[in-house]
Amino acid sequence: MTEQQPAPVLPERKKSRTGLVVGIGAGVAALGVAAALIVPNIVDSNSAANAAGGTENELTTVTVGTTDASQPHWEILTELLLEEGIQLETVNFSDYPLPNPALAAGETDLNAFQHLDYLSNHNVATGDDLQPIGSTVIVPLPLYSEKHDSVEEIPEGAEIAIPNDPSNQGRALFVLEAAGLVTLVGDPDVPTPDDIDPDASTVVVTPVEASQTPAALQTVDGAIINNNFARDAGLDFANALFSVDPEDPRSWPYLNVIAARADDLDNPVYQKVAELYHDPSVTEAVVEASGNTAIVIDLPAEELRERLASIEDAKRAAQE
Repeated sequence: MTEQQPAPVLPERKKSRTGLVVGIGAGVAALGVAAALIVPNIVDSNSAANAAGGTENELTTVTVGTTDASQPHWEILTELLLEEGIQLETVNFSDYPLPNPALAAGETDLNAFQHLDYLSNHNVATGDDLQPIGSTVIVPLPLYSEKHDSVEEIPEGAEIAIPNDPSNQGRALFVLEAAGLVTLVGDPDVPTPDDIDPDASTVVVTPVEASQTPAALQTVDGAIINNNFARDAGLDFANALFSVDPEDPRSWPYLNVIAARADDLDNPVYQKVAELYHDPSVTEAVVEASGNTAIVIDLPAEELRERLASIEDAKRAAQE
């Protein structure tokens, strides 16, 4: 176990600009992407060409993999990019483990669904070199329950479902620790259920696929659910029992990003996509869809890559 580096303090929230998509989470194994799991959303080519002031052939197409392509901010971003001669196509994936392998394989140009910690897990596990070209938002990772109205009501021995991917699983355990429901042994950088002290904890955890955490609410006492899956399940963000303040300096590894292949970081078209994600009309829609829980962060791409590298270095050192 390496000594955990002190987390840099998050920058002040910019009031004139806002951010991107709730990302979070990622697979660590390179998986093939079945066509049935990919659903492109493409703006009509004729209207696209007219909006760009030219013909369809003059547009530059950019594909972005995400897990929330139905959200309204994508349509807003698409219209803004058309004015720049860029045709945006969103490619929707049903689960977190899919977008990074697709990006690495060249099946998409960018992706926007994950935070830095999740991206680091993918790169360390696979040897890929996916890199951030822009930051988006930090969102809380809340605890929900359909059986209890407060953390204090959760009984001894209650079962809590948490995401099973390493990054979000670790973050979920930190949430439960902050809520006083589990005690972690030692000071793990990325805790697992094996780091829970059962004698000092009041709940047991059950890891499940992140997309299945809302469904798990029907059978368990509570679940830690990512915002995008909570929104899709119709959960009210205001009804969450507990969450950690996203502005806490320890939250910076969970800053969501737009990622590209390392060879494409200087692509001006991709940089324009990242830039226009921070147009107020886009970010206001993102924040609204998050139940006003998202915090927009706009950091230089170079700083994002430095932060990613520090996380990856710590994880590689821990494996030695």
